[in-house]
Amino acid sequence: MSEPRTVVVLAAGEGKRMRSALPKVLHPLLGRTLLEHVLHATQPLRAERQIVVVGHGADQVTAYLAQVAPAAQPVLQAEQRGTGHAVRTALDAVPDVTGTVIVVSGDTPMLRSATLTAMLDAHEQAGTVATVLTARVDDPFGLGRIVRDVQGRVTGIVEHRDATPEQLAINEVNTSVYAFDAAALRDALGKLTAANDQGEEYLTDVLDLLVSTGRPVAAHPVSDAEEGLGANDRAQLAALAARLRDRINTDLMRSGVSMLDPATTWIDVTVGIEPDATIEPNTQLRGATSVAAGAVVGPDTTLTNVVVGEGARVIRTHGSDSVIGAGANVGPFAYLRPGTDLAEAGKIGTFVETKNVRIGAGSKVPHLTYVGDATIGRDVNIGAATIFVNYDGSHKHHTTVEDGVFVGCDTTLIAPVTVRAGAYIAAGSSINEDVPSGSLGIARARQRNIEGWVERKRPGTKAAKAAAAAAHSAADERAAQLAAASMATADLAMDNPAGEAIAATELGERDGSEH
Repeated sequence: MSEPRTVVVLAAGEGKRMRSALPKVLHPLLGRTLLEHVLHATQPLRAERQIVVVGHGADQVTAYLAQVAPAAQPVLQAEQRGTGHAVRTALDAVPDVTGTVIVVSGDTPMLRSATLTAMLDAHEQAGTVATVLTARVDDPFGLGRIVRDVQGRVTGIVEHRDATPEQLAINEVNTSVYAFDAAALRDALGKLTAANDQGEEYLTDVLDLLVSTGRPVAAHPVSDAEEGLGANDRAQLAALAARLRDRINTDLMRSGVSMLDPATTWIDVTVGIEPDATIEPNTQLRGATSVAAGAVVGPDTTLTNVVVGEGARVIRTHGSDSVIGAGANVGPFAYLRPGTDLAEAGKIGTFVETKNVRIGAGSKVPHLTYVGDATIGRDVNIGAATIFVNYDGSHKHHTTVEDGVFVGCDTTLIAPVTVRAGAYIAAGSSINEDVPSGSLGIARARQRNIEGWVERKRPGTKAAKAAAAAAHSAADERAAQLAAASMATADLAMDNPAGEAIAATELGERDGSEH
C-alpha cells in the first residue's frame, strides 16, 4: 500500500420505504446490522481513517458506532442533499486527507473484503483518479448505467430516469462503490451543482467532471453482481437475508459441515462451525454460537451464544448464553436459559428448563424438571418432575447437589439447601434441610386411607358409582371363590368322609369364622 487510505461510509439516509423508527442502516441481517456488515468488509483495507456520515437517526447510529466500531468517526450531514454533498461533508471534517478515498454505501451488506481489496489494488496500480465498482445484471431497472466510449473507456454514469433508450439497454450498472484520488475528489466535489430533478448533489456527477477534464476514470467489474445489492424496504431486506443465508451455508458446507436442508437453516455470519458437524433442518444459530466437530444440532433448534462441544447432540431445543459439553445430549423440547453449563456426557432431557446452573460430567436431568441457580456434581440423577425452588419472592437462593446423588421423582429442593455426596432423596419429598452424605432424605406425610369416604362425601358422582361397581365386583368374586371352595370340600368329603370336619374347619378359618 503506497498511499494512505480513508474509508467513507454513507449512512445518513432515512430509508423511508422501510417504514421504521429504526434507521435503515441499523436493521439486523444474520448477526450484524447492515452498517456493521459494511464496516466489517472495509476493515481489512487498513485505512487510516474510517468516516461514517450520519444524518437520519444520527444519535442512534453514533451510539451504535461507539459500541461496534469505536475507531470510526461519525460526521453529521445535518441536511441530506445527496451523495455528493455527503462525501463533501465527510472531507470537510478531515481537511488533511490525502491518498485514496474509498466510498461505500452503508446498506450494501453483501460486499466482500476481497472484492474491495482487488478494486483498490487495481485503482492504485493503474494510477487513475477514480475507479467505480460495476456489475452486469440481468435486470438493470432503476440502476445507474455505466457509459463507455467506443474504446471501452468509462465516460460517466447515467441514472435510470435520465437515460436514453440506448443507455437503458446497457446492463453494466453502478454499485455505488468508488475509489478516488483524494485531491481530485475534493476538487470535483467543489464543482457539483444540484441542477437536477431531485435537487441534490450526485456523487456520480464527479466521474463526469473528471472525464471532462481529461483525467483517467476506470471501472472494476465484480464477478458476483449480488455484492452491490442494497435494501430499500423490508421485502428487499428479506431477499438479501435469503441470499446471505445461501452464501453462508454454501461456504460452511464446502468447509466440511453437513446440512440436510440449507434452505431452512439460518446461521449468522458470526457463528463458527467445525468440519464434520451436522446441522439438521429448521435450525437457527445466532450470535457467538460455536459448534464443534461431530456435533449434531437440530432439527427445530434455536441457539444464541451457545457453545456446543464435540460430539454433542442437541434436538428441538431453545437455548441462549450456555455451554453444552462434549458428548452431551440435550432435548427434545429443552429450554436452556443463560448461565446453563452442561459438562461432558451430561443430559438435559424432555421438557427441562435450566438457568444459571452447572451440571457435572455424566449427570442427567432427563425430563419434566426445572433447575435454577444450582450446582450439580458428577454422576447425579435428577428424577422426573423435580423442582429446584430458588426464589422466595424477593431473592434467589442456591442449591448444591454433590457427586453421586440420586434424587427421586416429584421432589422439591427448597434453596438454600445442600445434598451431600452419595445421598438419596425419596420420591415425593420436599427437602428444605441439608441431607448428609450417604443418607436417605425423606420428607413427606404418612399415607392414610379413609374407607368409604367417596360414598359418604361424594354420593352420586362418577367416582361413587365406580367405587360401588368395584365393591359389587369384589363381592361377586368373593362369592365365586366361596362356591368353588365349597365344591372342592364336597368332592373331598365324598372321597374321604372322615376328612369332612377338617375341611370345613379349614374353610371356616379362611372365612374368619370362629369354631
